[in-house]
Amino acid sequence: MTEGIKMYHLDKKQIQEITDYIFLEDRLERADAIFIPGCARPEHTEEAARVYKEGYAPLLLPSGGYTKVQGSFQGVSKEGQKYGTDFACEADFLEAVLLQNGVPASAILKECEATYTLENAEKTKLLLQKRGIHLKKAILCCKAHHARRSFLYYSMVFPEVEILIHPVVVDHISSEDWYKTEEGRKIVLGEFSRVGQQLLMMEGRIQWE
Repeated sequence: MTEGIKMYHLDKKQIQEITDYIFLEDRLERADAIFIPGCARPEHTEEAARVYKEGYAPLLLPSGGYTKVQGSFQGVSKEGQKYGTDFACEADFLEAVLLQNGVPASAILKECEATYTLENAEKTKLLLQKRGIHLKKAILCCKAHHARRSFLYYSMVFPEVEILIHPVVVDHISSEDWYKTEEGRKIVLGEFSRVGQQLLMMEGRIQWE
């Protein structure tokens, strides 16, 4: 311990409160579609393909252009040797993951312009409206530590849809042990703070009831 700096203890109850807020999961049920937020790595999309093949939903909705802070799609960050690297946007990459995991092209409706999670939901809804597709229930397949933020935005944009969270653990960052590593704490607490920051940025677009 550095001399002169007082150390504090975060107890199990406090850790659990953070865990319960960030990590969400529902029991899988048959639904109308599977939402797939944009990402440059494949794990949650591979799981979405598995869920589709088990008959839980007939339609997959990958969304993503590129990360807003980067300004363009910077390429695949994992499994490029398996799925390829020459993609114009996140959704093109996610589509390739779905196809290589046995999903037919006819079951995929992709959105290629979103630059952050709220836009994933907003632009997916616009696409569905243009196609005249109405959802009653959807599965949201996302990274485990991204579950709260994904659910927040998709449920705001799709208030009429029952959304079931189906998380996928990546980089061993799970509800059981996220706090045991520096990287896990950085990512989860980053999500914890990002939710509040982004809601503040939406001031004027939200009615607080």
